[in-house]
Amino acid sequence: MLRQQLQQKLQQKLSPQQIQLIRLLELPAIELEERIKHELEENPALEEGRELTDEFEQGDEESAENEAAGNETEADLSLGDYLTEDDIPDYKLREIHERVERKEDIPFSVGQSLNEYLLQQLGLRDLPEKEMMIAQYIIGNMDDDGYLRRDFSSIADDLAFQVGQDVKEEEIAAMLHVVQDFDPPGICARNLQECLLLQLEKKEKTEVVELAIRILSQYFGEFTRKHYDKIQRAFDLDEEALKNVVQEITTLNPKPGNGWDSSIETAMSQVTPDFIVEAYNGELFLSMNNRGVPDLRINHEYSDMLRNYSSNKANQTPEIRDAVLFVKQKLDSAQWFINAIKQRQETLQRTMEAIIALQREFFLTGDESTLRPMILKDVSEPAGYDISTISRVSNSKYVQTNFGIYPLKYFFSESMYMDSGEEVSTREIKKIMKDYIQGEDKRKPLTDEELAGILKEKGYLIARRTVAKYREQLDIPVARLRKEL
Repeated sequence: MLRQQLQQKLQQKLSPQQIQLIRLLELPAIELEERIKHELEENPALEEGRELTDEFEQGDEESAENEAAGNETEADLSLGDYLTEDDIPDYKLREIHERVERKEDIPFSVGQSLNEYLLQQLGLRDLPEKEMMIAQYIIGNMDDDGYLRRDFSSIADDLAFQVGQDVKEEEIAAMLHVVQDFDPPGICARNLQECLLLQLEKKEKTEVVELAIRILSQYFGEFTRKHYDKIQRAFDLDEEALKNVVQEITTLNPKPGNGWDSSIETAMSQVTPDFIVEAYNGELFLSMNNRGVPDLRINHEYSDMLRNYSSNKANQTPEIRDAVLFVKQKLDSAQWFINAIKQRQETLQRTMEAIIALQREFFLTGDESTLRPMILKDVSEPAGYDISTISRVSNSKYVQTNFGIYPLKYFFSESMYMDSGEEVSTREIKKIMKDYIQGEDKRKPLTDEELAGILKEKGYLIARRTVAKYREQLDIPVARLRKEL
């Protein structure tokens, strides 16, 4: 049975402007530049340039703009009339479309990829068509680091369904051996052990290389866990011979495909700082990296068109009414975007100023031990923003200092108390741990228990399990795996 019912609800919803600002806050400098370029291409009512530097504008035209603003108010159009963004209509707007600046893509030079290099070597082999197809499929299934992690049965199924070829696993294995003979050595290995053995097989067969092949073939697990005493007993080796073998193996490349990053990947991995903090004579100077943020303004041709359409309300046809809605939509969208960019810059500026005030000593000296404990709440209160806003600002943003480029998240850390009651940053404790580990005797590395004892002697009240947690956060292996001969 159908019923009609009235119900009151209180809901909070973000406006389109707020959503746009939130998305812009999360973007780092290089992505913001791309976002602005995209908006300039999509919205013809938005253009680059300062609002007050148009040399063709005269005083009487400025007064006409003020009159146009009044006419826009009289047009009695609301946001609800055009919330759905439509494609550009085919009305009488061709004169505007022809004036929209067209930008051509700049070709990006990309070096030869690893797949292309392997296929080039494959083309030099005189192979039947079926074997050539299997080898090409193997190369296509290789991961970025140069490993082939798909099993033969899955590859055979794919070839049967996609290519219509009935291929046996033995044929795939035979072609895999052909591809593994290509450069770089160790390519298309199925695991680390096979990768290292493939590289050793291509080396000159010296006594050390032969011994390394035997150790990796028979005692790979013991070698990776650094149980050198078992290997010495098994092969009756003295410490010098084992040291030569270990040195030979550690010179191999565990990921042969990593040296073949494309030019685009290399460019994307470069860091563009969002802030620049410079120290001169004990003073700090903050500037925003706005090289990719051009000055934006409203296209006056669109504002003039809206004024002309709106002033002629008596003779408006449905087509003209739609044109007015479209033009006003584009103008409002452009103004929202300009305001969002300005608000983003202001939010980033105030947030960075709060961080500098809290970490002033570090920006002056670059000494990591001077970093104060700092969480999002510590920044949100002086900056005047919510914690979620500070989190968005600190995400994927970088600051350039006199001592290097740091991510904003680098300055956030928890606090810990010394036995004297002084509050210190956990980053300071991690630095002390890292320094002691770097200076330890590699023949007898420091255990977590020993590190905890050293820290307690320095006044840091810290448990062994906390030391283990900090060591893992620093990507430092346990003492046994740090042992060297």
